[in-house]
Amino acid sequence: MISAYERALRLLGQRQHFRRDLRRKLIAKGYEAEEVDAALARCASEGYLDDEATARAFVAERQERRGLGRARIAAELRRKGAAGEAVSAALADISDDDERVRAATAAARWRRVHGEDAAALGRHLARKGFSRGAIVAVLRAGGGEAAADELEAEPAD
Repeated sequence: MISAYERALRLLGQRQHFRRDLRRKLIAKGYEAEEVDAALARCASEGYLDDEATARAFVAERQERRGLGRARIAAELRRKGAAGEAVSAALADISDDDERVRAATAAARWRRVHGEDAAALGRHLARKGFSRGAIVAVLRAGGGEAAADELEAEPAD
C-alpha cells in the first residue's frame, strides 16, 4: 500500500482539495489518523495543500461559470470542507457592487428563458445565493417594483 502522503499527492494532482475533505478521503482509504495528519502537514508545508487558495479558486469558478452569489458559495464551501477562515478570506474580495452586477447578469440570463415574472426571478436569485439588497436592486432596475417592495417588507433572515 502506498503511503498516505503519496495518496494525498495523487489526489491533489487530480484537483485541489480542502484539508478536511482530503483527510476524510485518506481515512476512508484505511490510513491511520496520525499518518494522515502528518501527510497533510507535509503537503501544506510544501505548498500543495492550501485551503485559502482552493477557496479562492472555488469562488471564482462558482461566480463565473455558475453565476452564484456569496451566500450560496459560502454554503458550498462549508459543505466541501473549507475552514471558516478560508471561507471568509475567499469571500472578502466580493463587494456589494460585484454582487449586484453578478445578480443582474444572472437575472438577464434567467429572463431570456423565463420572461418577466419579477417574483419568480426574485426567488431564483435567492436560490442562487444573492443578497437581499442585490435582488431588490435587480428587481427595481427591471421594473419589478411590487416584487422588490414585497421582498423589502419581509423580515430579514
